[in-house]
Amino acid sequence: MDFELSEEHKLLRKTVRKFAEETIRPVAEKYDEEAKYPYEIVEEAKKLGLIAPAIPEKYGGAGMDFLAQAIVIEELFRGDPGIGLAISARIFGSDMLLEFGTEEQKQKYLVPVAKGDKVMGAAITEPEAGSDVAGMKTRAERQGDYYVLNGTKTFITNGTIADFLIVFARTNFNPPERHMGITAFIVETDREGFIAEPIKKKMGIRASDLAEITLKDVKVPAENVVGQEGMAFYHLMQFFARGRVAVAAQAVGIAQGAFDEAFKYAQERQQFGRPIADFQAIQFKLADMATAIEAARLLTYKAAWLISQGGNPAKEASMAKLYASKVAREVANEALQIHGGYGFIKEYPVERFYRDAKITELYEGTSEIQRLIIARALLGKI
Repeated sequence: MDFELSEEHKLLRKTVRKFAEETIRPVAEKYDEEAKYPYEIVEEAKKLGLIAPAIPEKYGGAGMDFLAQAIVIEELFRGDPGIGLAISARIFGSDMLLEFGTEEQKQKYLVPVAKGDKVMGAAITEPEAGSDVAGMKTRAERQGDYYVLNGTKTFITNGTIADFLIVFARTNFNPPERHMGITAFIVETDREGFIAEPIKKKMGIRASDLAEITLKDVKVPAENVVGQEGMAFYHLMQFFARGRVAVAAQAVGIAQGAFDEAFKYAQERQQFGRPIADFQAIQFKLADMATAIEAARLLTYKAAWLISQGGNPAKEASMAKLYASKVAREVANEALQIHGGYGFIKEYPVERFYRDAKITELYEGTSEIQRLIIARALLGKI
């Protein structure tokens, strides 16, 4: 591997870790229990420049590379996945604006998001179109200088708190190929006909906002189209690797956070007159967990580094997400096992990491989808 962490990366990791340990961890249980969005914590993250690490400085970001973004995400999730997602997902969808938005759109929408003054999101998934993005049914019909949008989106991060969303909708209803005819729109959430309902009783990442979006004759000006009309699916494909590496970084952070709790507990918990860390069965668990985490981290960092070099590493990104999310689930499970009955109680953070780990195998493409992508890449089909 041809990369290594720079001094800048190391300092960034140290800064975020300190913030996560001192500011996030002490209140994580409260925000999870109340399923409350952590506005106060987000403001502190904003002061440290953690909202948009990889967005160029000219658009309000920190101007670092994608590896830096992966490090920030990992350390935030190591502190707490729910709060970590609330912070890191405030710019969700910004890649679309940065790459395909007009200069006017970037100044009006991207800059305040990168500075942390506004929140955005991306509305892609629908009740009947999850992994099959091309199956979306939300419609956008041109009427003069406006488009009128109708449809339903679900599992939308920041849905009830965003100032605007990048909404994907069909503008061609009989395309020659099913992936064609999808267009991206900037939709302000205060537009008439825009309805956001929070999705409650989530298994994990409860401090992050999630919603179902309904669009009822929402009028959006033609100037809010992002990129080329009808080509949004192909535009979106360019960012799948970035999204999947981001989730891999989340998974590494979750795994490390769960391991930290198990490692500490194993040295404190006494059985048969000595710490359980003295027993070979526990030592083997810790060794396997630490090894798996390091392997997942290296896969993730390599994919992030490739993106930083200007690449679009579909195979490496899917490998990182597939493996890191598996490690997160397995390490969280073993961490809870080491805690024994105490791990089953909400007072112990490992219970929260256990619940939070599963989502990394689901969003930004399920593990099954990642395996398909990896296999197709190996066969030379992508």
